[in-house]
Amino acid sequence: MNEQKNIHFDRISKAIEYIGENFKSQPDLDTVAAHVHLSPFHFQKLFTDWVRTSPKKFLQYTTLQHAKSLLRKNNPNLSEIAFETGLSSTSRLHDLFVKIEGMSPAEYKNGGKYLEINYSYSTSPFGKILTAATGKGLCYMAFEDEHKLAFKNLSELFPKAQLREANDTIQNNALQFFKDDWSDLKQVKMHLKGTEFQLKVWHALLTIPFGDLSTYGHIAEKIDNPKATRAVGTAIGSNPISFIIPCHRVIQTSGAIGGYMWGPIRKKAIIGWEGCKSIVDF
Repeated sequence: MNEQKNIHFDRISKAIEYIGENFKSQPDLDTVAAHVHLSPFHFQKLFTDWVRTSPKKFLQYTTLQHAKSLLRKNNPNLSEIAFETGLSSTSRLHDLFVKIEGMSPAEYKNGGKYLEINYSYSTSPFGKILTAATGKGLCYMAFEDEHKLAFKNLSELFPKAQLREANDTIQNNALQFFKDDWSDLKQVKMHLKGTEFQLKVWHALLTIPFGDLSTYGHIAEKIDNPKATRAVGTAIGSNPISFIIPCHRVIQTSGAIGGYMWGPIRKKAIIGWEGCKSIVDF
């Protein structure tokens, strides 16, 4: 079963990569399906199951993002206003308020000593995921197919904490972000371990509208440190909470997708999923 899932993920990854590299020629369903050696019918079903949108909509969104990147270069104010106006009718995240509560200096210095952390493994549209929470809020969320590696990464972040495999309300509320129905999202409070600079960057990421994209330079300007682009990239790469703190929405100024802690193909899939949802809402 796992081998079959890996084969499916490999094919979807190749399809996403192919669309990203060839969107200018607007390949049809048959062409993309042939590239991954599937029938059009089987490919349509498999792609929709994994990415939660059709190949056609994913291609449309990829094309749209490229057009917007060109508009940003020529007339950034106009494109920003136009896109923000387009999203003004999207209410899915507008009613959601996410609070960030940084760890105390003592907790940070002591590697999470005295903290009790619940963690659990789940599945998402973008692969297996580990979530963890303290009594104060969500402290970790990461995509990782191997349970042992996921636990190792969590342990290294909180080497002195008491880790217990258990599911709780905080984790469940966070996982609701992956559901198709967002009519009853709960507030997700976070308990983050980071420096003052990292917390500023992660907070800035939360201001990127759902379905939109930003750049490392824009985030640096957002935190009033326009020369800190490289440091911003490092802080984004240290983000401990995938998806909800949307580091996947940050791309290079050139329009290239750029790196992602949990894989560039997964980043493209998430961007496409969010873009298609925002278009449907509009």
